[in-house]
Amino acid sequence: MIYQDISGLIQKAVEKELIDQADHIYVRNQVMRLLHLESFPEKVTHQTNDFIPNILEKIIAYAVGNDVIEDVFDDKEILTANIMNCLIARPSVINETFYKKYEESPQAATDYFYSLSKNSNYIQMNRIANNIHFKADSAYGEMDITINLSKPEKDPEQIRREREKKLQIDYPTCVLCVENEGYAGRTGYPARANHRIIRVPLKGESWYLQYSPYVYYNEHSIVLAEEHRDMKIDKNAFERLLTFTDQFPHYFIGSNADLPIAGGSILSHDHYQAGHYEFAMARATDAFSFTLENFPKIKASVLKWPLSVIRLQCGEKEQLLQAADHILQTWKSYSDDAADIRAFTGDTPHNTITPIARIRDDMYELDLVLRNNRTSEEHPMGIFHPHADVHHIKKENIGLIEVLGLAVLPARLKDELAEIKQFLLGHTSDVVKYHQEWANQIKHEYGTISDSEQVDIIIEKEIGKKFARVLEDAGVFKERAAFERFIKNVNK
Repeated sequence: MIYQDISGLIQKAVEKELIDQADHIYVRNQVMRLLHLESFPEKVTHQTNDFIPNILEKIIAYAVGNDVIEDVFDDKEILTANIMNCLIARPSVINETFYKKYEESPQAATDYFYSLSKNSNYIQMNRIANNIHFKADSAYGEMDITINLSKPEKDPEQIRREREKKLQIDYPTCVLCVENEGYAGRTGYPARANHRIIRVPLKGESWYLQYSPYVYYNEHSIVLAEEHRDMKIDKNAFERLLTFTDQFPHYFIGSNADLPIAGGSILSHDHYQAGHYEFAMARATDAFSFTLENFPKIKASVLKWPLSVIRLQCGEKEQLLQAADHILQTWKSYSDDAADIRAFTGDTPHNTITPIARIRDDMYELDLVLRNNRTSEEHPMGIFHPHADVHHIKKENIGLIEVLGLAVLPARLKDELAEIKQFLLGHTSDVVKYHQEWANQIKHEYGTISDSEQVDIIIEKEIGKKFARVLEDAGVFKERAAFERFIKNVNK
């Protein structure tokens, strides 16, 4: 079977245009070497016809069963990536192809690279398919909800190895560094032999485009600086975002905030996230418009959105950049005790912005989400962070993706929600204690339900309402009057 699997894998790589038919002998020999095979039949009948990730799983099972590798997570990941590395071109060739496609159109270029990243198994499509995804109505529009099941569980041997082999290795410096391209991986560090990135200069600096290996939305991409440096939100960041939309007008691009709690999970490497997807926040309507007195060409509004968002629109990039920077600088030093907002504790800053850029109707559009990361005795995880009463659904940081209206919820919810559904159906259940009050509230509102499909609809609706509450907690202005006080300060 291994010969059929290898032949099938190579045939699929040809069909997906990862390699040319003329390369098949060379590629086969490279894969044979990785599997410790010294010969290959002259003729293979009934080659495996399946998707690339499925064929890879069969080959890895052979490798484990024949003592090529141990049945350990990292060993399997490293071999999988190395096999696929035999089937994709070098970075220079991929970049050259990307920019030839770009001459046709920016979308043709990203279509090519996205397909390559999926077909090369860098984007883990089989694992992503495990995620639970649905849309839920809310007072702010239709939200995206994802229960994240794509990250595989580590086996006990993997955990033991990581504990015993914990080495002080600082290469690559982090998982976003350019040095990850083609890196084989090691115990406790991801395999990236099949990883490729595209050179995308921004503002005279070397930046790179790659896709997330666990995409949460269509063409979920990461744009990263070549230099390993901390995240920083400033005028230069705004300009890079808008410059990127010039180069890829079909993509939005945004940045996590640059402070803990309000920021994302990786603040140590300057990067943005982009993609070809319309989030709920992009569809949000104006709560009210206002005038920026020093920037008469700017159309400014506050969005009807649970977080505190200023939307700026203008056909002139420089005017938009100046206006955005003025709002940022004003916000960074702004305090309002009535709204529980303080810009500093001693020398520690609390105010920053999560920015999102796009081109809409031939206009530049920049959304500025005002963030604050201050904590208190009542809210030790953050005053403008999900509060304790919603932690049973979501207590992690509200990063860019959540800000835009996509909830990435923990895997534990799959089984926990199943128990709540049994409870609502009147069956024996074991509802986790921290969900019990919520489950009781749902049952009180809807009563005992006999239809399991109706229970699914109710649970999805209630999760959407909870996620809206999560985002409301992260909003810095709970009332229009407080927002207007800030705008008045902007116009001083």
